[in-house]
Amino acid sequence: MEEKPVRVLVCGDVEGKLGSLFNRVQSIQKKTGQFDLLLCIGEFFASTPEAEEEWQQYQSGAKKAPIHTYILGAGSQETTKKFPSADGCELAENITYLGRRGVFTGVSGLQIAYVSGCEAPQEPAPSHCFTPKDLTALLAPLTASSKFRGVDILLTSQWPKGVWHYANNPEVNTKSCGSSAVAKLADKLKPRYHFAALEGAHYERLPYRNHMVLQENARHVTRFIALATVNNPDKKKYLYAFNIIPMKTMDPSELVKQPQDVTENPYRRIAKDKKETLKTSLGAAAEEEEPSTQFFFDLSGGRGGGRGGGARGRGRKRPPEGDWVARKQIRKQPLPPGECWFCLASPQVEKHLVVSIGTHCYLALAKGGLNVGHVLILPIGHYQSTVELASEVLQEMDQYKAALRSFFKSRGERCVLFERNYRSQHLQIQVVPLPLDRCATADIKEAFVVQAQEQQMELMEIPQHSDLKQIAPPGTPYFYVELDSEEKLFYRIQRNFPLQFGREVLASEALLNIPTRADWKECKQSRGEEEAACAQLRDAFQPFDFAWGD
Repeated sequence: MEEKPVRVLVCGDVEGKLGSLFNRVQSIQKKTGQFDLLLCIGEFFASTPEAEEEWQQYQSGAKKAPIHTYILGAGSQETTKKFPSADGCELAENITYLGRRGVFTGVSGLQIAYVSGCEAPQEPAPSHCFTPKDLTALLAPLTASSKFRGVDILLTSQWPKGVWHYANNPEVNTKSCGSSAVAKLADKLKPRYHFAALEGAHYERLPYRNHMVLQENARHVTRFIALATVNNPDKKKYLYAFNIIPMKTMDPSELVKQPQDVTENPYRRIAKDKKETLKTSLGAAAEEEEPSTQFFFDLSGGRGGGRGGGARGRGRKRPPEGDWVARKQIRKQPLPPGECWFCLASPQVEKHLVVSIGTHCYLALAKGGLNVGHVLILPIGHYQSTVELASEVLQEMDQYKAALRSFFKSRGERCVLFERNYRSQHLQIQVVPLPLDRCATADIKEAFVVQAQEQQMELMEIPQHSDLKQIAPPGTPYFYVELDSEEKLFYRIQRNFPLQFGREVLASEALLNIPTRADWKECKQSRGEEEAACAQLRDAFQPFDFAWGD
């Protein structure tokens, strides 16, 4: 079955002309059909009274963008006040600020890397500028993998220095145009499409290679496109439309096909001269994350504490005939480097705690749970957080959430779900039931908000139609809560986040009133007690278990 391409629109500097832009987009969509998203690079806002008045209409909801629109941050000091922080957020309905820098991965798997603003001329950097640290933080998690091939799209407000080498010349002053740091970034990220603005010019460079012929394996080509300002008097092109199939779903032979007009890589000369500089300024590895403190795996055993216990799978024993988990036909999933205590294929898993197994996810009794029904939803394969999940995994995870809500409701309970993507190795959605007659949803929400404020943290409410991926690009540490009312609370973790925060709130006097159970280590049971509790929960959950009998 052929993959459906993503339909993308990209726009240059909007400079506050929102009405003109969105009228043009609506006109295009009437003629050619709906596009999936609009990406705006360069300067989105303007400081004029007219632009301010028009923006207020979108903020108030009087007007609405006709398409999901994603924008970069300020390109100048004058417009920085429009962006509440360096972190991404929704500014108005259908208009989302991506953030200072990061990677946005859509449901389709399309991977978009971005950097807002201009290269900082000096330290300390102005708020509309990026620094080498920003580029390091963007690159490290992507290029750390030996399987990294590149990203689908790169968005930078600033042009890359020297992009015109070996190709057609743009209508700009090439002596002053562009950033060397952006050029290095593009060389490392190997985007299939790279868009930039700020120069008021339209320039479509000939595609260039990302490999050396006869010396390296063939790679995909990069197309660089610069766009002009919306409604510019010279009628230069400011809107670009294209279809793209995400790299991760493409046939490799199709991906690396070279067009006839392909040129050499314009950055290879720069990269060769400054190889060591590039290595130190952009190539730092991401810090290794600390292990999670909410285990339901046995980390004692004879494997040196779990993570560094020798070759993968060594000493793995065949499970006994009576092993319920072994009898399920689980599709094999690769383990990450070193053993992960939560990947179902890992020998570290305490399988007697498994309640249900689907195609992509499974349900397990929490070790040292807050109460009888405290369970975890986990992906079978290795994912670190919700925002990194493939669409089919996310879909099944949502099925488990719905099944658990129905199950607990039948028992006179509502459930709270929370995730901590901080000092954890593998995604765990914790699901804790609370009695309907004692814990109202409003009380639960207030307990989380108040206790967060006491620790100088601000939980942000996410609009129901917003995707968590829009707010927290992969690699972002965060704490996330879902209530049974479909209200969602989010906190972007800065530092020193209390690891047991979710449990502490639910165990507090305001809710379950079991403060001594806030620490899972104080709630341990014997192996026999765990087996009995899991078997009882598995039988009770069976009528709601969509995966039963698969």
